[in-house]
Amino acid sequence: MKPADQLARFVQDGFRAGHSAAELRRALVAAGWSEPEIDTALAGWADHGLRLPVPRPRPSGSAAEAATYALLFFALLSVTWNVVALAFWLVEIWLPEGDDWSGYGAARAMRWSIAVLVVILPLFLWLQARTDRAARANPGQLRSPIRKKFGAVTVFLAALVLLADAIAVVFAFLNGDITAQFIAKAAIVALVAGLVIAWFRSFLAEN
Repeated sequence: MKPADQLARFVQDGFRAGHSAAELRRALVAAGWSEPEIDTALAGWADHGLRLPVPRPRPSGSAAEAATYALLFFALLSVTWNVVALAFWLVEIWLPEGDDWSGYGAARAMRWSIAVLVVILPLFLWLQARTDRAARANPGQLRSPIRKKFGAVTVFLAALVLLADAIAVVFAFLNGDITAQFIAKAAIVALVAGLVIAWFRSFLAEN
């Protein structure tokens, strides 16, 4: 039996025997369990004076939910990558530096990014709306470990992009390579990464 299962069984039996949460906590501390382990075990049950422990809702996930969030993550990556790529091409047109504009090749790359956004952006918005509706219909979805992991990975990657962007700006400044085009591109990256963090940080909230 796993340690977590042992704790859950002990807490359940303790409440059923009429002991309070404080008594169970003291016994577990004396036995050498850590405070986080004890908190997690006690949080799984409620004692409402019924002489019977009442289980609290636990986070859960399904294969369908995992597939939805995996597809949402793919759509998010596709949208952000192609939004940034398209914006970069436009910046190079509006703020040219030397031979940035390569004619047919650049136009072809822009058309590709537009095609991706036309197909993937509606998919992303639909998946996002679907997960939001599911969470409103069943607040238990907000506790889903899959949802929280998706939010954590997304915010983490966006934060890494922000850090890399800041490092690139500092390096360019020290190297004397700061130009209007570079500043515009760095601002685009920071804006997109910041929007991603703002959009998905709610996925990390405790519910």
